[in-house]
Amino acid sequence: MPGAELAVSRHCEPREGLPPALFVHGLGGSADNWLELLDQLADDVDGEAVDLPGFGHSAPPLDGNLTLSGHVRAVIGYLEETGRGPVHLLGNSLGGAVAVRLAALRPDLVRSLTLISPALPELPPQRTAWSTGLLALPGVAELIRRRSRGADPESATADLLRLVYGDPAGIPAHRRARAVDEYRRRAALPYSLGALTGSARGIVSAYTERGGQALWRQAEQVTAPVLLVYGLRDKLVSYRSARRACAAFRDARLLVLPDSGHVAMLEHPEPVARAVRELLAEADGRG
Repeated sequence: MPGAELAVSRHCEPREGLPPALFVHGLGGSADNWLELLDQLADDVDGEAVDLPGFGHSAPPLDGNLTLSGHVRAVIGYLEETGRGPVHLLGNSLGGAVAVRLAALRPDLVRSLTLISPALPELPPQRTAWSTGLLALPGVAELIRRRSRGADPESATADLLRLVYGDPAGIPAHRRARAVDEYRRRAALPYSLGALTGSARGIVSAYTERGGQALWRQAEQVTAPVLLVYGLRDKLVSYRSARRACAAFRDARLLVLPDSGHVAMLEHPEPVARAVRELLAEADGRG
């Protein structure tokens, strides 16, 4: 895209006759976070998962813009360039905030919206989410860089998985191994920490925006049908946000997973896929 180079993943070959879908990951994540759900929905959508600028296999943006609006512009640019819209848009955490702003600004590109633990403003945040906010503070990136030198990838990955999973003991061995491999790969990239902290600052900044740019105000502008997915064991996005989200979106339905954490599409892809199929049927029924 202009100013950014995006990596996009597919689970299988393009499927003619299936509606297009785009999956957007959360802070520090990648398209890999969607593999299980892409597998579940392989017969329902022609799905692609994008790596946001600076994450996964995507390079950082040339202008260094890692704000929420910068990520939104990158995704809009991709949809315009490929002509895939309107798509069924799915977002997790940061990707959920990206999806909300995109759907509000460009309703012509969005057929339905699935938000899994979306990063919408929550004040005060729950204590277990403070670590994300701390990433935005000046000097934290250098502190993390010094402390992570020589860090054991297995231990560092285990700490991250404990933060985002409701039940880390239930993580399959192959998923844990993939996470460790990705940690090693990202740790070797000179820009990875900057992309993480810059995007964290972007989220914090978006939480303070007012007027038409306020995320909750933009949620009220979304006209597409919305599926909200929350986990009761989520340490980063509290379930208490679900009530406000259900009230904000014009056409919302809610799925609550008692045993899920922040990444329900990884922990419980089957019930999430069932709920998405119901949403697809409703959205497609509208023509």
